[in-house]
Amino acid sequence: MTILERVDQDFKGAMRAKDDLALSVLRLLRTALKNKQIELMHDLADTEAQAVLKTMVKQYSEALADFRSAGRLDLAERQAREIDLLSKYLPPSMPPEELERLVREALAEQAVTDVGRAMGIAMKAVQGKADGAEVRRVVEKLLGGSGQ
Repeated sequence: MTILERVDQDFKGAMRAKDDLALSVLRLLRTALKNKQIELMHDLADTEAQAVLKTMVKQYSEALADFRSAGRLDLAERQAREIDLLSKYLPPSMPPEELERLVREALAEQAVTDVGRAMGIAMKAVQGKADGAEVRRVVEKLLGGSGQ
């Protein structure tokens, strides 16, 4: 079952259950997916839908940090639940050990010292299975820790 099919099925279930939070989040998600589909002028593949989801999760995470820093714990709690709802459509994150192994192998093949070029190589190696911030942390650790 594709991500779009799962979202539609869950949306219908949320309507039946009268789950206002899930309905709100899934409505926004469906709109974002539809807008991306219109922009690309074709049905979305799961990888394209995952990119939309990752963008939304990143935006929601930034808002969560803002709510927490402002002391708005009520809004922070709701935002955290919304992130959980969106995250269930994403594949599980790569374990840190495997991420580091993949990045190490990719960088060893290229022998780069520039973080920018290394990030490009590393992101290609992980193929969207890890968050960019996690990849950057590993790249900086490997480049800085290896004396390059």
